[in-house]
Amino acid sequence: MSVKTTATIASFGGKLLKLSHDALSTATPMAFNLYLPPHATVNPLHKVPVLIYLAGLTCSGDNGAEKGFFQYRASQKGIAVLYPDTSPRGLKIDGEDDSYDFGTGAGFYVDATKEPWKIGYNMYSYITEELPQAIFSEFKELDENRVSITGHSMGGHGALTLVCQLSSPICCHSRGEQDEDIKTYSDRPMSQYLKNPGKYRSVSAFAPVANPINCPWGQKAFKGYFGEEDMQRWKENDATELVKKYKGPLDLLIDVGTADNFYKQGQLLPENFARAAKESGNDKGLTIRYQDGYDHSYFFISSFATDHVNHAAKYLLG
Repeated sequence: MSVKTTATIASFGGKLLKLSHDALSTATPMAFNLYLPPHATVNPLHKVPVLIYLAGLTCSGDNGAEKGFFQYRASQKGIAVLYPDTSPRGLKIDGEDDSYDFGTGAGFYVDATKEPWKIGYNMYSYITEELPQAIFSEFKELDENRVSITGHSMGGHGALTLVCQLSSPICCHSRGEQDEDIKTYSDRPMSQYLKNPGKYRSVSAFAPVANPINCPWGQKAFKGYFGEEDMQRWKENDATELVKKYKGPLDLLIDVGTADNFYKQGQLLPENFARAAKESGNDKGLTIRYQDGYDHSYFFISSFATDHVNHAAKYLLG
């Protein structure tokens, strides 16, 4: 599974790579960005940890790389940053491009179980299995044992749920047979990942969709990808539901802007997540900062990107 480089851009002493590969889980070519800090480009034998940034609705892997300002602090700390796409593109499914909050650019980091979406909308498997396998095989300077995750909005939802769901180290979770039927991705029981969380060294989020089963964005996505009747599947992809069962340390940083219109409209619901964490005894390491006057844009993200890189660095470099 070869990774193609389409562009190399100098950034803060390191290199931002524009990359693509053919993905089995999504049944499409997938583009992504990877930032290699100076530590990696000067000495390829020096392995650097990885911070994954999951973008929000309508975005691609370019948005965070070009507007998030993560590379500045990542270059200083010696951390690579991986920027995946948010959905498959070009599957030509009827209705795929009809709205901004479902289909293209809105994969919600889940494995769909409903036709026709289950054929390629397997972003959960892509992010947790296929993409890591591809980058760690291609880039030996990346340390597969030191990985953290962050995300914005829909991507914040992805970061929170992946941490609460997953158990095994990222380097050990491989796909097995490469000719596995793509349709089987959506048939895997998600509950298996609730046993012993610990896939990523740390997690943080910017304005996450923290309780999707109770907000319009999440309800629309889950209805489309899972169907109305599979409420258990809905809960297994909801951070607020998952944190109730989470076992293990949870040092989590969340930033939310008080001028965020989506926060005001009830799309994010961080208070629900905080309440569930407190009731389950998982709030000891939870920090939610309400940033006065900030909105939902990349002006907000770039203002606090350094804090989130620093949060990851505590665990990636400690």
